[in-house]
Amino acid sequence: MKEQKSPWGILTGIRPVKIACRQMKSGMSSRDTVEYFVNEFGASREKAELAVRVAEIELPLIDAMYDKGISIYIGIPFCPTRCLYCSFVSNSVANGAKYIPDYLECLKKEIEYTANIVKQNGNIIESVYIGGGTPTTLSAEQLTFLLDAVFSEFDLSGSKEFTVEAGRPDTITAEKLKVIKNFGIDRISINPQSMNTETLKVIGRNHTPDEIRKAFYLAKYCGIGCINMDVIAGLPGETVDMFKYTIEEVERLEPENTTVHTMSVKRSSRLNETLGEYNLTDDNKVAEMVDFALKAVSANGKNPYYLYRQKNMLGNLENVGYAKPGTESLYNIYIMEEVQTIISLGCGGVTKTVDHETDRIERIFNVKEPKDYIERIDEMLHRKDVLLDEKSF
Repeated sequence: MKEQKSPWGILTGIRPVKIACRQMKSGMSSRDTVEYFVNEFGASREKAELAVRVAEIELPLIDAMYDKGISIYIGIPFCPTRCLYCSFVSNSVANGAKYIPDYLECLKKEIEYTANIVKQNGNIIESVYIGGGTPTTLSAEQLTFLLDAVFSEFDLSGSKEFTVEAGRPDTITAEKLKVIKNFGIDRISINPQSMNTETLKVIGRNHTPDEIRKAFYLAKYCGIGCINMDVIAGLPGETVDMFKYTIEEVERLEPENTTVHTMSVKRSSRLNETLGEYNLTDDNKVAEMVDFALKAVSANGKNPYYLYRQKNMLGNLENVGYAKPGTESLYNIYIMEEVQTIISLGCGGVTKTVDHETDRIERIFNVKEPKDYIERIDEMLHRKDVLLDEKSF
């Protein structure tokens, strides 16, 4: 059987738009950048045009960054259950709940320690992203504790956006949404992945499509202005028509952002461990799903604004975030194009410092497990000492 050509040609990196941005910043036109992708890398014209389309949206937002701007990521490594495809550091509530109180106390220490460094360096915090895991696994009281620490310690007067992932609909309550809104936070994610009941059961989700809809409407009722919804093309057992149904149902809700992921078989996922039990979607069908999503979501007034690739993606495709104009997530752009220092707090956090003069990127790692993080919190704090008096960001 003839091996199918990758739609991205010989490109193996996860950041093709970074290349497009570089070429266009150097003076290359959009049209010539498309030809560059086609001729230099053997990318399909459709993917080349997609990369350039994304770059055209990203470049003005990147140019508007603060000179001393940084972003903050805070990790909450707890979920109701672990999804079939997930490789993130996350602990089910059943196994990890006992760690949550001590984890939050230690996280508060890291917030205080880091805030002092940020203040000494004179940085301006441009965006804050609380991810996971599922941050809304925390109770309303625990969310209040965390957010109070963030807003008390960091100067967020210059912040352009603040996002809290509320990915699992079965963790969303009016009480938690009111806590988020009371702190002035206006961006959340509600991530169905699929709107098909049978698929949700297969991937380990304990909620229904109707609960997804109810969570979305509840968030809007509570005053959340910008909602992102994630879906995945190529989930085990899904047909093209099932995926189209998911896209149509999500777009009917009219979220401000829709992120379309392509299924990736991650090394440490349960899927990879039990791969023989599932039928992976054919590459051509996954490509059809992704193409449909591009057309359907774009027709609903959203533009592709960030894009990245991962290892072992079906069809060698990509993940694409779509946004209504003016609702793009700056954090997603900054982290994906590696144009701004992002300081990460909590389990699994990877701080990246970006030196704009040399384009050099340095990384500072936190430990991955809550138990280790709690026991080694002082070490995690002092790993960040290298940020003191840092002149490169």
